[in-house]
Amino acid sequence: MSRLKSLSVDQQVALLFVLLFGALMLATAVVVVLSLRWGDDEKHATRVHHLKRELRVLWLGAALFWLAWAAGPVGATLCFGIVSFLALREYITLVQTRRGDHRSLILVFFAVLPLQYLLVGTRAFDLFTVFVPVYVFMALPMVSALAGDPQRFLERNAKIQWGLMVCVYGLSHAPALLLLQFKGYEGRGAFLVFFLVVVASVAQLVQAAAGSWLRRRPVARHIDRQFSWRAWSAGALAAGLVGAALFWITPFKIAQALAMGFIAAGAGTLGEFVMKALKKDAGVRFWGNHSSVTGAVGLLDRVAALCFAAPVFFHSVRWYFQARPPG
Repeated sequence: MSRLKSLSVDQQVALLFVLLFGALMLATAVVVVLSLRWGDDEKHATRVHHLKRELRVLWLGAALFWLAWAAGPVGATLCFGIVSFLALREYITLVQTRRGDHRSLILVFFAVLPLQYLLVGTRAFDLFTVFVPVYVFMALPMVSALAGDPQRFLERNAKIQWGLMVCVYGLSHAPALLLLQFKGYEGRGAFLVFFLVVVASVAQLVQAAAGSWLRRRPVARHIDRQFSWRAWSAGALAAGLVGAALFWITPFKIAQALAMGFIAAGAGTLGEFVMKALKKDAGVRFWGNHSSVTGAVGLLDRVAALCFAAPVFFHSVRWYFQARPPG
């Protein structure tokens, strides 16, 4: 471990990408072999299809981290901002809005979202954590009321605020990890983003596999028949172990990395379960398969766990380790 820590940042990044993409290629090969072996078995074919869908989450997370690292801190913030915009757009296509909501939606897409990421990019640490839940949440109902449409007023505003909270506020905490500074860990904030993306993705994949193969006791069968506390625990524990294995790229010790990985992954998989409940309410199975929806391509399915895991991980790290913003 001391030898690994003695490597330069570029050398550590190169090693991480070799390990990460090598593991993904191996996992992809295993899933392909399983699909060929069980292609005629309807029961196993369904499981393999579910694993393929979850494996794509891992590939997306790895590609997102690579783009963020290659583009630098400013590019990473811009990259996550674009993902937030597309995810929020996809969310809005699946909730009912009225003409009276147009002002609020314009404010959210073209003012609040850019400002939130601008605060992240300019390292306005204290303001970005309260901008949306305090100032914007107070302003949006006022803008909506000025439109003069009282029909389902509370429901409409709650939907917009919830989408803003998940797709913008939650996801913006991922590039905000670049803000945190630890003694002896300067300039390595991107490794925390990598840590977060990997543990959240691993938890999703392991939970999907455990939900398919373990004896199921679904917590809420009307939302997801495969979600159980056993599957959730397996996913969170696997993510914690992966996080412990990655402690050398973080400012954490092994036990701390395990705990942080477990917390982030547990929050992420529970958040994904919440979004499944929202999809059930909207009457769709996947975000991208509703014929009447334009612009919904399943992106929100892929980033839902990260939207919930990022703020929990960010504030857990900041509180426990007393990390501070630069400056």
